[in-house]
Amino acid sequence: MEKCIRSLAPAERVIVLDSMSTDATPSIARELGAEVVDFIYSGGYPKKRQWALDTLEFSTEWVLLLDADEEVPPPLWSEIRQAIATSSYDAFLIRKGFHFMGRRFRFGGFSHQAVLLFRNGRARFEELIDDPASALDMEVHERVLVEGSIGILQTPLIHEDYKGLEAYIDRHNRYSTWEARLRSDFLARGSYGRQAVRARFFGDAQERRRFLKKVVIRLPFESWIWFLYHYVARLGVLEGKRGFIASRIRADYIGQVRAKMFELQKSNRTT
Repeated sequence: MEKCIRSLAPAERVIVLDSMSTDATPSIARELGAEVVDFIYSGGYPKKRQWALDTLEFSTEWVLLLDADEEVPPPLWSEIRQAIATSSYDAFLIRKGFHFMGRRFRFGGFSHQAVLLFRNGRARFEELIDDPASALDMEVHERVLVEGSIGILQTPLIHEDYKGLEAYIDRHNRYSTWEARLRSDFLARGSYGRQAVRARFFGDAQERRRFLKKVVIRLPFESWIWFLYHYVARLGVLEGKRGFIASRIRADYIGQVRAKMFELQKSNRTT
């Protein structure tokens, strides 16, 4: 978190949304000049980030969203300044540059674009399934819907998990439970939720990603498809052993999702 907040020094205001943590997170954030806002999740929609957009008052024209394990490098700040000063876009896609086991990945296709910078009041998160069982109080794979036009920034931010593989895998185990319920709901109803990013092959990065997922979730051997996609098609093999490990973890994650979907289907048949 410290690296994240320090990288936000050029920002006019930095807000840390804290889920009533009992460690030193709030005090460290305040020492670094950030505001700390407590968030208590009571279930349903909105989750943490949308709650902040709905509840807090922002005096700035632009809002930038970051996770605690992400940093904004100086070249990206330069591009942001130029973009918001000269562009007519209402939001921008920014690539989350994937760093894994201490190395920035150039290959493998693990980095992805998401709407992280937008004009205040012109964007909101998807409203997908309500899954109380997951206990996830923040948006995980929910994307941002924009009222207006979307541009693309070329400089990636730094996305690196510093907590090690155990925490990384544990977190994705919880994510896979949420995604299994999301997919099962989609296959049963034909919709991800009341408000969702459109799935379009010729759309922006978020829309293409959603289109791809809607296709592959219906295919057998999906976990192997994703392994081959990252390790072979996107040249993850060139990242050496780290590339193999990352591709395997990705495949295992999908395997967990499919297994949990099967469990849900079996449970529904017996109730």
